[in-house]
Amino acid sequence: MSTRRLTVAQALVRFLAAQHTERDGVEHRLIEGVFGIFGHGNVAGLGEALLGLELQDPDLLPYRQARNEQAMVHTAVGFARMRDRLSTYACTTSIGPGATNLVTGAALATVNRLPVLLLPGDTFATRTANPVLQELEDPRGYDVSVNDTLRPVSRYFDRVNRPEQLPSALLAALRVLTDPAETGAVTLALPQDVQAEAWDWPEELFAHRVWHVPRPRADLSTLTRAATAIRNAARPLLVAGGGVVYSQATAALRGFAEATGIPVAETQAGKGVLPHDHPLSLGAVGATGTSAANIIAAQADLVIGIGTRWSDFTTASHTAFADPGVRFVNINIAAFDAAKHAALSVVGDARTTLEELTTALHGWTVPDDHRAETAGARDVWRRQVADAYHFQNAPLPSQIEVIAAVNDAAGPSDVVVCAAGSMPGDLHKLWRSSGDPKTYHVEYGYSCMGYEIAGGLGVKLAAPDREVYVLVGDGSYLMLAQEIVTAVAEHVKLIVVLVDNGGFASIGRLSESLGSQRFGTAYRFRGPSGRLDGDPLPVDLAANAASLGARVERAADLEGLEAALERAKAADRITVVHVATDPLAGAPDGGAWWEVPVAEVSGLASTRAARTGYEDAKKAQRPYL
Repeated sequence: MSTRRLTVAQALVRFLAAQHTERDGVEHRLIEGVFGIFGHGNVAGLGEALLGLELQDPDLLPYRQARNEQAMVHTAVGFARMRDRLSTYACTTSIGPGATNLVTGAALATVNRLPVLLLPGDTFATRTANPVLQELEDPRGYDVSVNDTLRPVSRYFDRVNRPEQLPSALLAALRVLTDPAETGAVTLALPQDVQAEAWDWPEELFAHRVWHVPRPRADLSTLTRAATAIRNAARPLLVAGGGVVYSQATAALRGFAEATGIPVAETQAGKGVLPHDHPLSLGAVGATGTSAANIIAAQADLVIGIGTRWSDFTTASHTAFADPGVRFVNINIAAFDAAKHAALSVVGDARTTLEELTTALHGWTVPDDHRAETAGARDVWRRQVADAYHFQNAPLPSQIEVIAAVNDAAGPSDVVVCAAGSMPGDLHKLWRSSGDPKTYHVEYGYSCMGYEIAGGLGVKLAAPDREVYVLVGDGSYLMLAQEIVTAVAEHVKLIVVLVDNGGFASIGRLSESLGSQRFGTAYRFRGPSGRLDGDPLPVDLAANAASLGARVERAADLEGLEAALERAKAADRITVVHVATDPLAGAPDGGAWWEVPVAEVSGLASTRAARTGYEDAKKAQRPYL
């Protein structure tokens, strides 16, 4: 057997460069490159290995320099989502703070079922110089390091303590990365001495390897039962989640809806599966949903969930689906999600299952009164959206008007990126999708502040021909803006719309609704009272963005914003458009509830009133059994 003598790190990067996925006969590179920040835990191992590979051929496994470890995981996630989970990036850090900074990004990846490979350095396997710099000394055992914080947020975790362990660890890691039902963050912890240790590797380890991503078919008898349940329904509703997008099933879903007349509502991850003006599109459902989707959801006697994990926002904390006899049919590639809500569980690929259901339901359509009800609710909501997008001529524009301006500026294939705060909810309700689900990229599984710019960078790397608009609030910007520098270094153009409302507008609105009077949510000086109720802070976020290398536009009003967006489109590098908005202006109400507990006893009259409303709303909750 032919062998090659390489270090563990050198063998690892050469293996990664040879991995590919394939679905429907189309092959993709699995690991498009490596993001990394080097320290003593990985500089002489993976750092040296990546340098050697780059000098051999810079296209084999490109290295990209990041500025924050959490952010580089977000970038990998944004890339993987844009590529339908068929390609991703690896991320390497040193042991210590660099490794623990990965935890938030890993949790986001796993919550959203998106693949990313994490390669943190680790303490010495030989333990010859314990304790080394940044080593956590756990009295329970020397086999524990800070990397163990990644175990609960990883779908697969392994520590490679000997060179001969590497092949089995790599194959296990790649199995999880390429499994659409099991994917998420995958962690291979690499002790720094082991990374630099040489071994004779079989040449087969570095051969071109293709991981087939299947489209598993649902059990035939279960599919027949699902078709029967749909035929017997008088008011069915389809709820489309991210699995529809990752399966590339939008055409199949449209064909199914048009053949049966079943209206379609969308989760955050499923938004855009139908064009916003399609007659069967009800838009967003649940706590951030449209009145149209929520009215039909409340009346539905059968709910068909496709590729959704049924988060509390989608179900309006188990109040959205109010019919006493409502039943669920869940189509999902993951049995765990398919079984939720005591559903008829159809485990299979979304596209394949939709195509087979369409055939099974040939000739059947929903009753005429259900079609009429759907059309009426939809028309009312469309008028509400038009009114919300209309210029209000207030001193400061509302967040809704900023969204409308970006929506008007964006082309049919351009992408909007957002994550935490109130903007995702407003976008979910109001964004007019073109029917290309890749144009809407909102991270709401983990709702992670700081995702936006880093995630937008990943989106643009995955789709360089699309214009990418990143919508980010001032609170989220201040948490993680450093990847502006990475975008500058990599010549990656983004249009970042920085919405400055002087604090945490989303939580301020929530706090007020819970009787907590927007406590701790505004950016203010500490005043004479000893509280944070003084004058607004003199923070200049536009100047900060300029200092990081971005081209900056300042928009004083909506007219200025529209002009700034046009100039940003014409620019050839990352542009940050700063606009101040009114934090008190809200979006049209979709009529749904989201459960956040209110203090049961309080000396505040506002809290006592909110508690009464909370108790009333909870009466509508149900277990869906």
